[in-house]
Amino acid sequence: MSARTKARKRALDMLYQADLREVPIATIVNAEAQRASSEPDRAASWLYAREIVDGVTDHRDRIDELIMSYAQGWTLERMPHVDRALLRLASWEILFNDEVPAAVAIDEAVELAKEYSTDDSGRFVNGVLGKIADHASA
Repeated sequence: MSARTKARKRALDMLYQADLREVPIATIVNAEAQRASSEPDRAASWLYAREIVDGVTDHRDRIDELIMSYAQGWTLERMPHVDRALLRLASWEILFNDEVPAAVAIDEAVELAKEYSTDDSGRFVNGVLGKIADHASA
């Protein structure tokens, strides 16, 4: 598993925890930073996970606006917590990280949705992110 895939899992975990527990993301990030400091072999995945979480936090309004406009029939509140976190994570990669091709961001998010969310989540995440990628390339 690549360092970026591990980082996405860490970022997903942080975004999910903050959302589910309704605590500030900074609280979760600080706890993860302490844990990461004792795991020097995971430094690369920690740095990218932190970049994702910071990016989602910095651009959350724009990201959520796009998710809501392309998730037809779904509000953010109605989505499973994992799906919401994955959509935010991958949307940040698609919109704001030029180093990651949109197709890679989508594929990684779909795989994580299949692994950690509902049976229908992979298709849902793929559809919404595909529309966001089309929007980004327009």
